[in-house]
Amino acid sequence: MTFHNNNATYVETVSLNIKDLNRSVEFYTNTIGLSVKEQDGTRAELTADGENILLILNQVDKERTHPRAAGLYHFALLLPTREDLALITMHLAAKRIPLGSADHHVSEALYLDDPDGNGIEIYIDREPEHWIWNDGQVHMVTDPLNAEDLLKDRPDPANFKGLPKDTIMGHIHLHVSELQKTDEFYTEGLGFEVILNFGGQALFMATEKYHHHIAANVWNGLGAPAPEKGSIGLDYYTVIYPSDEALNDAVSRLTALGFTTEKEDGYTLTLDPSGNHIRMQTHKSHN
Repeated sequence: MTFHNNNATYVETVSLNIKDLNRSVEFYTNTIGLSVKEQDGTRAELTADGENILLILNQVDKERTHPRAAGLYHFALLLPTREDLALITMHLAAKRIPLGSADHHVSEALYLDDPDGNGIEIYIDREPEHWIWNDGQVHMVTDPLNAEDLLKDRPDPANFKGLPKDTIMGHIHLHVSELQKTDEFYTEGLGFEVILNFGGQALFMATEKYHHHIAANVWNGLGAPAPEKGSIGLDYYTVIYPSDEALNDAVSRLTALGFTTEKEDGYTLTLDPSGNHIRMQTHKSHN
């Protein structure tokens, strides 16, 4: 797909702070269908293919510091096929997991929360040739999901054996405190392009004409405070660059714009204007 080619910059790993590691590992393995790659007393790395880390769970003592702070709106796991989406829908329904759903025209999606209230999207893309573009912006809507059509083959939830190995982190959607500096940081700094400006409420940004790798909204209110470091919610997420040159160019742009970066353990750490932590890496250095 367009977002994962050799020229793309994209999100790969999301690190979450959670309250109870055993509870969260149980949820993300048995309910969501990821598997544990590594785990110790306070941290777990989760994967779909046994190699690439999609999710990191960190057990912390701090509660959420503000109910309407900046931070995670949801992270989104992208499945390979519509049949996969139908099967996990039946699996989650059999477990009586509260679900939301939507047809966004470019994609079909399920929505749910983990035990700590962290938002999750599980989705599939429609083929890009069916996406509609107007004046350089992709057409996205929030219509009801046609569940009758999705589930027409009545997949047996007992056949769900976990997420497909080709599942990837499709995108991340963030709560932010405002959009102007957010736009500057993600486009002029990190190098993404605004694919859709949704009524001055949200930005959908991507590379290689994907519908979005990163979205940011102000639905928690303008001026939403940054979450306290180490509190439940988003810890950080990784942005993967196609080359050292692309990463270095992004660091130079951020510095020129007045944003700070810091090198640590083979990655570059930065903060967006709302206090969301980002690790910038290249294909060859991630994981």
